[in-house]
Amino acid sequence: MSKHHLPTALLAITAAFAGAGIAQAQDSLTAPQVRAQLEAQGYTNVHDVKFDDGMWEADAVSADGKKVDLRLDPRTGKVYPDSAVSQLSEADIRAQLSTQGFGNVHEVKFDDGMWKAKATSQTGQKTELRMDPATGEIVAQEQK
Repeated sequence: MSKHHLPTALLAITAAFAGAGIAQAQDSLTAPQVRAQLEAQGYTNVHDVKFDDGMWEADAVSADGKKVDLRLDPRTGKVYPDSAVSQLSEADIRAQLSTQGFGNVHEVKFDDGMWKAKATSQTGQKTELRMDPATGEIVAQEQK
């Protein structure tokens, strides 16, 4: 590739990644959508709705009258109550992240109804991950 084509190619790659980020932001739920979805599922007194660590979080009262802390998948709105029980072990989560190309997997813990871990991505970036307690699927990922 000539010297003149390199900046153009780099600009195109940068634009493609920026476009992908915009598409993801457009695909994620908004705070009013999160509130409406929780209320439609029977939660009341939904408050403190915020986007934190790559997921939506909210406090609410469940249908049986208990106060609950909830986390929601930013794309699908799947609710993860803080009382969820995991069907996976720490070893399962470590193995799953390793097979997905993450290295230096550490600080793996089950907390607030979600698996959490820190790792290094395939591109060498430090990453914080949150995984589904039943499947181990990555629900949220933040570069640090």
